[in-house]
Amino acid sequence: MAEKKLLFIYNPRAGKGQIKNSLLDILDIFTKAGYLVTARPTQYAGEAVELARDREEAYDLVVCSGGDGTLDEVVCGMMQSARQCPVGYVPAGSTNDFANSLHLPRSMKRSAAAAVGGVPFLCDVGAFNDRTFVYIAAFGLLTEVSYETPQEIKNVLGHMAYVLEGVKKLGAVRSFRLKITTRETVIEDDFLYGMVTNSTSVGGFKGITGKYVDLSDGLFEVTLIRRPRNLEELNQTLTALATQNIDGSLMYCFKTDWLKAESEEEISWTLDGEFGGRHTEAVIENRKHALCIMTPEG
Repeated sequence: MAEKKLLFIYNPRAGKGQIKNSLLDILDIFTKAGYLVTARPTQYAGEAVELARDREEAYDLVVCSGGDGTLDEVVCGMMQSARQCPVGYVPAGSTNDFANSLHLPRSMKRSAAAAVGGVPFLCDVGAFNDRTFVYIAAFGLLTEVSYETPQEIKNVLGHMAYVLEGVKKLGAVRSFRLKITTRETVIEDDFLYGMVTNSTSVGGFKGITGKYVDLSDGLFEVTLIRRPRNLEELNQTLTALATQNIDGSLMYCFKTDWLKAESEEEISWTLDGEFGGRHTEAVIENRKHALCIMTPEG
């Protein structure tokens, strides 16, 4: 009987490099599950995309470990590959938003066990122009924080790093004039921030993407925050997000499977916490059930 093959792609620097303490146990779990394991530590940004996309062997499972950025790279590579297979995820980052959405265990060994012995789950994936994202595409206030925050600070402070870096930027708050087109409506306004998500948390904060989030319903949750006219409106907006008490006078919140964002000036976007480029037009589409990812039983 042929042995099953598993490609393990991991970021050795993610989350204080904690995988070094669990690596042998993780490999042992994979081996005991009947897999012949090929382990590849990433050496540079973007290598996980190449490893997942260009793999020549017919692996039965690709498992990645790192933060959500590492998962993003592996999923991007998988979407570009002619060899599709399930993906497992052993979260080792500082925030791990998508891992929380999937209810993956905090323990790396338990997540490794779920990757090889869990339940396949067909999850939606986002298309952003010619790129792929797993759980969030965003612009505006704080979107530059995640990819400008040094890895060392992320490792020490976790999601508080995003908050602290964001506070330093509040003195330079600006808004963006956008035209947002969906299948149902057209919106034109000045926005402080916008996010298109398929996740129950962002930046470590749960509940700010809306209620009744379903990762496999073919729909994104969209939140567009209008530019506050004063500090009081800004505080009201932050309170509304924190309490999930959406105020229609301060923001737009809706679900959609497709939207186009247009602006006269180039706007920086972030995709899964990493820099997604500067664009005057972004077409975002939900690819329903495009990713098969392993989740815990029960």
